[in-house]
Amino acid sequence: MRYLYQSRNHHPPNRPNSYYPIRQYPEIDPNLLYQSANESKKLMKEASIVLNKLSESKEFDAELMYAAQASDIEEVRRLIHSIGVTSKVDVQYNPDGLRLEFTSQVANMDCCRLFIALRWR
Repeated sequence: MRYLYQSRNHHPPNRPNSYYPIRQYPEIDPNLLYQSANESKKLMKEASIVLNKLSESKEFDAELMYAAQASDIEEVRRLIHSIGVTSKVDVQYNPDGLRLEFTSQVANMDCCRLFIALRWR
């Protein structure tokens, strides 16, 4: 007695490509990526300014931490911008540290974000 064994991993027979639609991709336009990369470089420069200040001045760090501990968000923002940051920076903090989110736009659309998270406790 013979049994016909059919594998559970059986694949359908090969069919011509005409049965499967070929996905059409839009034309490639590297302009937005190019602009985003350049804006990101600017954000990285500004983040470096902040990191340099934080790594060089314990007095500035103490001021920043004191304002954060007092829940004075306006003073924390003022201190960050007093370093020379011109980009939009969202500042968040908690008892453990500081989080900065630098953002930029190209053609009125968000193009790039740079996050920095630092611990202070």
